[in-house]
Amino acid sequence: MGRCDSFVVETDVHYPTDINLLFDAVRKMIQLAALISQGQGQSLWRQYEYSIRSFKKLFRRAQQLKRSTSKDEKKKAVREALIINAHKIYIEAAHGYIQKAIWTIDNLSSNNPLILARAQALENYINHAKRQIDQIQRRVIQDEKIPHHEKVFSIFEPHTDWISKGKAGVPQELGLRVCVLEDQFGLILHHKVMEKETDDKIAVSMVESTLKKFSDFKGCSFDKGFYSPGNKKKLKTVLETLVLPKKGKRNKAEQVEETSEEFIHYKRRHSAVESAINGLENHGLDRCPDHGIHGFKRYVSLAVLSRNLQIIGHCIQQKKLKQLQRSRRKAA
Repeated sequence: MGRCDSFVVETDVHYPTDINLLFDAVRKMIQLAALISQGQGQSLWRQYEYSIRSFKKLFRRAQQLKRSTSKDEKKKAVREALIINAHKIYIEAAHGYIQKAIWTIDNLSSNNPLILARAQALENYINHAKRQIDQIQRRVIQDEKIPHHEKVFSIFEPHTDWISKGKAGVPQELGLRVCVLEDQFGLILHHKVMEKETDDKIAVSMVESTLKKFSDFKGCSFDKGFYSPGNKKKLKTVLETLVLPKKGKRNKAEQVEETSEEFIHYKRRHSAVESAINGLENHGLDRCPDHGIHGFKRYVSLAVLSRNLQIIGHCIQQKKLKQLQRSRRKAA
């Protein structure tokens, strides 16, 4: 009997705001443009370190200004004007560096593959900077709420998602969901990194992928997050035993099913999957230090492999320990 659940693996990123993401983009933009200029013997960016420091001061100014909590409307208006002005100055400086970086790309005179690769990376950071400028203008100056799907939470790890699972004391996590399916012995049979997916979208694929590898896999338990009418109907055709609690109100047949002795037995045992998740997190899978989505998936796969080897090693140790205890009892 398997158990399936998901958890969040965080990416190695700082807390994102639109202004610090703009600073990240412009900082990398200036550094790359300076390397390109140096590679071509140009002196356009000779003061690039000073440029980064100057831009950082403008970022700190915009970052430190907070909205007034005073009940006096005049004081609120004055503070609001200061905030808008600081952001306008910050955006104008970013525009200047963007134009200078575009000029650097337009005036490339080298076919060196390294310089061309840096120019391509520079274009990427320019696009990031333009997007952040647009969002800052809309949020601060036009007082518009930015839709969630338009937001990027890291320019270095763009696959990072903002996840709120409703855990006590954890309002949000920055990373990706990872789904694991373990057997009754604690071995992880299958896992999946979820990109822009929720639990209910992968329940069937998790079971079908496991069945391809383990034909004797007969049953699985899930929590309510994996439920949908379609999932339940499909999973009942491929599994002999299915524990999938329904969200919301249950009809009479569903009430009978979910109060049966077998259903309750496996539902109570479902929480054991948290042991596998805690084992993964405690041994390094709480936060992924690798870069890029491919590095993230590789890191997760290696962590799952390591966890399985650890479980197998523990079983071997316990078996040898029992043999040693038997031999000692016989000798006594």
